[in-house]
Amino acid sequence: MRKAARFAWRGFQFVLAAALIGWAGFAIHFQFAAPLVYLAYAALAVTALGLLWLFWRRRWRGGWLAMALTFAAVAFWWGGIAPRQDRDWLPEVAYNVTSTESGGMVTLDHVRNFDWITETEATERWETRVVNPDDITSVDAILSVWDSPDIAHTLVSFGFGDGQHIVFSTEIRKEKGEDFTSIGGFFKQFELVVIAADERDIVRLRTDVRGEEVSLYPLDISPEITKELFLSFLALGNELSARPAWYNTITANCTTVPYHLVRRLTDRAMPDLRVLLSGRLPSYLHELGVLRPDMKLEDVIARARVAPLGQGGDDGVAFSRKLRANWAE
Repeated sequence: MRKAARFAWRGFQFVLAAALIGWAGFAIHFQFAAPLVYLAYAALAVTALGLLWLFWRRRWRGGWLAMALTFAAVAFWWGGIAPRQDRDWLPEVAYNVTSTESGGMVTLDHVRNFDWITETEATERWETRVVNPDDITSVDAILSVWDSPDIAHTLVSFGFGDGQHIVFSTEIRKEKGEDFTSIGGFFKQFELVVIAADERDIVRLRTDVRGEEVSLYPLDISPEITKELFLSFLALGNELSARPAWYNTITANCTTVPYHLVRRLTDRAMPDLRVLLSGRLPSYLHELGVLRPDMKLEDVIARARVAPLGQGGDDGVAFSRKLRANWAE
């Protein structure tokens, strides 16, 4: 029994060392560019071989000490990597939304309203919008699936009495020439950005330009919570403009960020795996009773699907009306 316990303990040591080296390898891969990354790989390989030699020769105390020092060095380096505002961003994520409030009216700066030509080309336009949060008449969850049906990009759209809609999208803030990778999202590769946009920009980009599968779900939320949710997105935009933060594939992505905002407003939103598997979010919202409780879930999903909508003219209000044609009574 004692021999088996000793064997299990030594196995744990090897697994822990391998996990540390593997994590450090991914961190190096996503934080360094050539040729420096190759020097970092070499240093990591030497460290791994050194630990393996110590454990193989049963110099357990030396191995633990070396592993602790390695971990401390990596942790010190990792903790010093801070998010930044001054990178060479792609045009569509150049700005976080910012806002100011005066006399009950809210002024939103940097509302995106691009005219998309291709997935990478657009006529750029950043606008200022002035709205009254008390005039919000609707809130919708818009899901866009581009690959696996279990994963969707989540947008939250607020409608106002004058017919305009402002959509919030929590996204990775990609630099020019940078591609998204979900693994890199665990290793401080991307900053977080809150985009406020016109539906004619951000939804049409997905329905017509990228050809993604888009669905729109009207939510039944009290006016008080709706207003607070709207203001929470704006507060997050202001915060990120002042203090940048990292995107994280699990804890700070396009679905979990809105979820955490809602959790601050109501205790009805309990933790659920469908928040991470965002393609399944409609069933979660339906169970919460905020997504057409008068209809069966399968009927809601079928009705929510959005077909390509075309340009919609220069009128964002007309585009938003077409977007909701399936829900028109």
